[in-house]
Amino acid sequence: MTFCRFGTTAAIALATGLVLTGCGNDAPTRANAPTASSAEFSGDLKASGASSQESAMTAWLAGYQKAQPGVAVSYDAIGSGGGRENLIAGAVDFAGSDAYLDEEEREAVKEVCGPGGAIHIPVYISPVAIPYTLDGVDGLQLGPDTLAKIFDQKITNWNDAAIAADNPDATLPDLKITVVNRSDESGTTENFMEYLTAAAPDSWSYEADKKWPVAGGEAAAKTTGVVDVVASTEGAIGYADASAVTGQAAKIGVGAEFVDFSPEAAAKVVDASTPADTGVEGDLALDLARDTTESGAYPIVLVSYEIACSSYEDATRANLVKDFLHYVVSEEGQAAASDAAGSASISPDLRTKANALIDTIQGG
Repeated sequence: MTFCRFGTTAAIALATGLVLTGCGNDAPTRANAPTASSAEFSGDLKASGASSQESAMTAWLAGYQKAQPGVAVSYDAIGSGGGRENLIAGAVDFAGSDAYLDEEEREAVKEVCGPGGAIHIPVYISPVAIPYTLDGVDGLQLGPDTLAKIFDQKITNWNDAAIAADNPDATLPDLKITVVNRSDESGTTENFMEYLTAAAPDSWSYEADKKWPVAGGEAAAKTTGVVDVVASTEGAIGYADASAVTGQAAKIGVGAEFVDFSPEAAAKVVDASTPADTGVEGDLALDLARDTTESGAYPIVLVSYEIACSSYEDATRANLVKDFLHYVVSEEGQAAASDAAGSASISPDLRTKANALIDTIQGG
């Protein structure tokens, strides 16, 4: 059995999307650089996956290049679904994903990762914002049921009575709502749908999935595509990783209040969440507490993972993966992501667990 092989089909998948690359040729000396470990490595790593991680990954590649100038790391931001498919196909060394592997994927990945399967390392915590473009309406407020009905296209006009009830002080226009959703399979979509299922079960009847289930809206590829369409379309509303949202975004109803997105508000939800049962001892996949009513918590949140094999055939490659992941979860790595993407850093307790899980990766 060959672990993490690079096949023809997977190579085609890697050819799509933006590729971020960190190379060691122009790097400063290690004397002036943060270190991922005390050892020096050389080689290359290939990864692909969540576009939500794109800004953070750019910062991680730059920081790791300083720590390990002999290692070249590339990341293809093709979306969570594509990243998981590439890992299962053996096309990459690890995958970025806004959702953990489902049962079928966990079984399939054993073909390249060995009988221990894959592990999930939470590396990126971010709100999923609800951007909108509506002239004259600032501070839009949407309760869970109102939000669910808008995205299910049961509420189709901005002056609908339900939206007016959430916004008693706003002057809402008589204007059609344009719902913008992801066209590609997306962990952001799955996270958003999980929130709607948990917070508005009477108004949202679809099971959470990587693919958007409601026809009739505007579809756009990747996080940037959704944000661009919303920003250029009067009356539009969408969902996107908050790191890419620079315009207006709705406040979301939590209990008796409406809450703005922020890294701190998203982190409150993660702290209240429970481990998912993936069948891997010590795994750090999480079932998020999306129906929380805690004051100040922002419940539409994604936790993005790096998904790595528990075992690699080549010991050197295993050590490279471990060293890179140790950098990503380090205080330096998390601070770099926060500065670049506005994400919330993982907690010290989660960092300790993540480092212990990374150390279980085997090679050779």
